[in-house]
Amino acid sequence: MLREHFQFDLPDGLIARQPAQRRRDSRLLSMAVDGSLQHQHFPDLIGHIRAGDLLVFNNTRVIAARLYGHKASGGKIEVLIERLLEERKVRAHVRASRAPKVGSQIHFGDAYSATVCGRANGLFSLTFVTPVVEVLQAIGHMPLPPYIDRADGEADRERYQTVYAKTPGAVAAPTAGLHFDQQMLTAIRDCGADIGYVTLHVGAGTFQPVRVEHIQQHKMHAEWLQVDQTICQQVRDARARGGRVIAVGTTSVRCLETASRDGAIQPFSGDTDIFIYPGYQFSAVDALLTNFHLSESTLLMLVSAFSGYASIMHAYREAIAEQYRFFSYGDAMLLHHNPDAAKDIPRHDQ
Repeated sequence: MLREHFQFDLPDGLIARQPAQRRRDSRLLSMAVDGSLQHQHFPDLIGHIRAGDLLVFNNTRVIAARLYGHKASGGKIEVLIERLLEERKVRAHVRASRAPKVGSQIHFGDAYSATVCGRANGLFSLTFVTPVVEVLQAIGHMPLPPYIDRADGEADRERYQTVYAKTPGAVAAPTAGLHFDQQMLTAIRDCGADIGYVTLHVGAGTFQPVRVEHIQQHKMHAEWLQVDQTICQQVRDARARGGRVIAVGTTSVRCLETASRDGAIQPFSGDTDIFIYPGYQFSAVDALLTNFHLSESTLLMLVSAFSGYASIMHAYREAIAEQYRFFSYGDAMLLHHNPDAAKDIPRHDQ
């Protein structure tokens, strides 16, 4: 499979740079197993949920991971924290006219500073004088995605965060969950469906483009996740009563599929670099709520594996024609797993 098979042209005006007025104001493109499409609004999701279903949400919390500082020489530096390692230590992306040297200092205003302790695989290890959480609370900026080409504002602290966010550590939001408000969560339970939570701290690598021509050669970034015994039992119970497992977001899919790699779901805590692309056999997820993803991205490859390559590419063309809003603050898609999707693999001549 070639990267170009997952390419599409998106008009710039369809990139959602601001959230909808209310979380539930998004549109919903629903795709059936056979690829047929239905244009709806997000509250219509309730009509697709059955008693006995289990919806699985990622409860990671986005941290204000972007910091602006300067070297001792005065040169400007931008730091995007990729992962919290210890109370005062992080792994981070650093942007500067010249990369800082190991042992050098980075200053953030007059009150905070960090030492560059190492560099590996394009990421820097930084040790702060002050606990990192305290620094981020005081001067951190919300790490909006690169395609939202504006400065973050006060409203982003609330809107680039799910209403059920709990465990701090993500530097990008699990965006499918941004559509839900408390009223929607209540309506799900009123349907007789269950709600469960996993944790995956989304890294900045989620926006990393696929650079190799043959996608099977792509190396996925690693992200930390936790699937505990509670959600494992909820999945088993849903299966036993004939309910479906509906993943809210591709991060929830990656959690559930990682924890089910041996066939049956088991508790898992640690890093995952699972790469899901057409041909993958799903074992844990029946339906998926997701946003619209970047061209040539691993997430577009994941949804193609879930619902069929041809169906997904057709749906994206339809979404563009109907002027859906794309990416993190954009509209949503509801996908049902197509058991034949694993056979729908793009060919070199497509």
